[in-house]
Amino acid sequence: MSRGIWNDRFLYLFVVPGVIWFLVFCYQPMYGLLIAFKDYDIVKGVFHSEWVGLKYFTDFFYDYNFNSIMINTIAISLLKLIIGFPAPIILALMLNELRSRTFKRMSQTIFYLPFFVSWVVVSGIWYELLTFDEGGIVNTFLMNVGLIGEPILWFGKPEYFWGLVVASDIWKGIGWGSIIYLAALSGVDSELYEASVMDGANRWRQTWHITLPGIRSAILILFILSVGSILNAGFDQIYVMQNPAVMERAQIIDTYVMTTGIFKANYSIATAVGLFKSVVGLIMLLLVNWVVKLLGEEGVV
Repeated sequence: MSRGIWNDRFLYLFVVPGVIWFLVFCYQPMYGLLIAFKDYDIVKGVFHSEWVGLKYFTDFFYDYNFNSIMINTIAISLLKLIIGFPAPIILALMLNELRSRTFKRMSQTIFYLPFFVSWVVVSGIWYELLTFDEGGIVNTFLMNVGLIGEPILWFGKPEYFWGLVVASDIWKGIGWGSIIYLAALSGVDSELYEASVMDGANRWRQTWHITLPGIRSAILILFILSVGSILNAGFDQIYVMQNPAVMERAQIIDTYVMTTGIFKANYSIATAVGLFKSVVGLIMLLLVNWVVKLLGEEGVV
């Protein structure tokens, strides 16, 4: 083994910058997790602050907003997983069926563009589309076709907030998310399609029996990683889209950390909540990965 490493020493040199980056930015800061178990004083530092054990974890669990925070976080994450996860797969399958290379490239570019726009800009675009005032495209269209009698205050009613979050998340990320699936589709053996045509299979049969099994590994890996992020409902998106009128549906774990931990300089509870999220995410990732392997598929670990 050592001889192989020495023979490929110049190749291993390319790995060194990445290893250093992980050590400095991922592993070295992990000692800061001690803050979650201490009454952190920025003057005393991490090691000289008073040890309080699980105090800040219990403070979070017994917070009067805990139930609504967890419900909002899990609900938004599950909706994004159930509705948003299949969306890039469907788009990749549709783009794969296009025969005109020019039209296919134009379509891909159009779908990719929103990903490079910040959530601040996306929020502004959606607000203009759904504005309650005169000129709102969505309200005007719905009124003209007779579906509603008066404009709807989309961003002012809590019952619409989760739907707006999921829809805007799909709109922004569907194109970028389809890249991996398009790459996986390019690796499917074209001879399988030719053989299926000889057997009389139509496009739906080919998709179900050839295309989807061909990209199954990519789908499962991304699904496992998505489940591992079940408590990440999307801080930047929700932070710019929320307002006092919808706060009962918009308060999630990350915004709670921002308002309680950062704005009030309570770094201990912010760290405790972050550690709680990481532990839950790790458990979910390992659990789903175990189930996938139990079904005979290849997992991520």
